[in-house]
Amino acid sequence: MSEKPLIITISRQYGSGGREVSQKLATKLQIPLLDRKIIDTAIEKLGVQELPPHYLESLEHNVGAGYEFVPFVPFGVSGMPSSTDMFFAEVKVIYELVKQGPCVILGRCADVVLKDYPNKFSFFICADAKFREQRGKTVYGGKTLKELDQEDGKRAEYYYRFTGHKWGRGDNYDLSINTSRLGIDGAVDLITKYIKTVEKQPKA
Repeated sequence: MSEKPLIITISRQYGSGGREVSQKLATKLQIPLLDRKIIDTAIEKLGVQELPPHYLESLEHNVGAGYEFVPFVPFGVSGMPSSTDMFFAEVKVIYELVKQGPCVILGRCADVVLKDYPNKFSFFICADAKFREQRGKTVYGGKTLKELDQEDGKRAEYYYRFTGHKWGRGDNYDLSINTSRLGIDGAVDLITKYIKTVEKQPKA
């Protein structure tokens, strides 16, 4: 049995069902899903009572010079945290939370933040265009595939800015899983089987 608690990080394309995979996986394993808790705790650490949803979204997505809204001034100049402030606050929160026990972490660059963690598994959830386009209509309030791709572009830029890694690149993860082929439940089953298989392997 590992001395460290099991930590699973999930990264995902918009429209691939990665959030649902994370939710079902956490339920199946009976461990917490950490997503909003990381954000809320980071905000508290920064001494900010509350951030407007649109500002929070900008902190996490609009990191390039091509975006009109760029809130990267040093903390205190505008009275609001910058994207860099927020990122490093989230890193501290992640380090604290993984000490408390097993969990599933959705996004937050956790696959890289915890890259040296001894009992961490990372998965990337993706899907083909047709699958994502359909979910854009039914799950994401009518978003087009182009809009989903634009969101992924922002996510990739954010990921590269703070990790130096290419978002979605296979060697960043244990497995990349295509939900348009396996489905949500199939992805959950594959992840659990993969972890069990690896844990059975003799330790080096």
